[in-house]
Formats: sequence, structure tokens, C-alpha cells
Amino acid sequence: MLEASFVDRSLQLSDRCPDDGEMSVRHTWVVSEGGTTASWFDVRLTFADGARVDALAVLSGQEVRVEDVRAEPPLSLDDLAVLAEWLENPLFEACVPASARAVPAATRRARPAWPGGREGRRLVAREYRAARDEGGDPVLAVMCATGHSRRKSLRLIGQARDEGFLAPRRARR
Repeated sequence: MLEASFVDRSLQLSDRCPDDGEMSVRHTWVVSEGGTTASWFDVRLTFADGARVDALAVLSGQEVRVEDVRAEPPLSLDDLAVLAEWLENPLFEACVPASARAVPAATRRARPAWPGGREGRRLVAREYRAARDEGGDPVLAVMCATGHSRRKSLRLIGQARDEGFLAPRRARR
């Protein structure tokens, strides 16, 4: 039996605010091959108590991905989800040229109109089945349709299953 946790909970990002730390985004290198270009960015988030998070993000086409994350002390899985939200705007500012930022920041993050309750769960099930039938990622389809994070979309999919709009995930034995 392990007595101690593997994760030092002193860094818990979910208990902090992005303004508590200092974030920097630095363009490190660009690779061009054929007609595609990929740009890498170093992201560093430091706190006054000495905790820090370093991430490596890549912009390829219209997509920004976080390739590597290192933290001292280590992050929990919940903290990684919080980190993704914190990095979104600074990476957008660094990756997207100012001329392409015609949409104001307030409207850029606005979610599409999505009904709640039973009707919303019915639409989630419809998006999920359509993506699965086309061979796509059904969770990503729900994320795009609702504008919610992966975690919230998975929760909506689960609610649609509970409501009977989708088949149960696993057959009970």
C-alpha cells in the first residue's frame, strides 16, 4: 500500500487563477516542407512560489497542438485540462498573425447556440451517430457542434446515453 501521493498537490492549477502567474510564449522554430509549414512555440508559466509549467506547442495549418508539458511539481489530469484553457488565448495571440485576428476576442470564444435539456441531448446523440457513421471522431463532432470542451462533451454524451438516445457503452453481464 502506498502511503504518499505521487503528485504534490501544491501546484493545483484548478485552485489558482491565470493572473497568479506570469506566462510567456516564445516562437522557437519553423519547419517548411512542400506546401506546409509548422511553427513551434515554447510556453512557460511561472508562479511566485517557484512552481512552473513548461509546454511545447506546434501550429500546423489551422491547428494548434500542445506536444509536451513539463511541470514542477507534477500536474494531475484535472490540472492538464485547466492548463489547456489557460494556454488557449496566449497561444492564439502568438500563433495567429494580427492581420488574421479580425474577430474580436469576446466573440471568438462564444459558443454556438445549443439547446439544453432533453432537446440538447437528442441533438448530441444525432451529432455523435452522424460522425460515427461517417467514420469520424464522434466526440470531436460533439465538441465542434456544442463548442464545449472534451470533458463537457463526454458528459453530454453520457447524459444522452442515460436518456436512451444512444446505446449503452458496454453490455452488462
